[in-house]
Amino acid sequence: MRPEGICTDRAPAPVGPYSQAVLAGGFVFVSGQLGIDPSSGRLEEGVEAQADRALANLEAVLSAAGLSTRDVVKTTVLLADMGDFARVNARYALHFAEPFPARAAFAVRALPLGALVEIEAVASASSREA
Repeated sequence: MRPEGICTDRAPAPVGPYSQAVLAGGFVFVSGQLGIDPSSGRLEEGVEAQADRALANLEAVLSAAGLSTRDVVKTTVLLADMGDFARVNARYALHFAEPFPARAAFAVRALPLGALVEIEAVASASSREA
């Protein structure tokens, strides 16, 4: 089966040549989501607001795939400043429940559009068929 692109207008359009998500091999691979408000196209102010919006955007893409955060098995959190880890972690905890997905978190030199946080995810698509 060929990979299937997933797209929704409830999350920001990609800022480059990539899909919001791709369904392949029984998984949905969600591209990194920034804290951009899809209606205004602007980054939210502050790391906590950006984390909340990035997670809302992630949830919108998952929903377009017929999934939710309960289906997420792995996330990657990219931070412009590791000093923001605790604040982002607190926002992240509001969007996921046990069993929490496996996760990695990295500080990076810079993120697209000057963002403070970016979050990507891999979700099991097995519930799509259930």
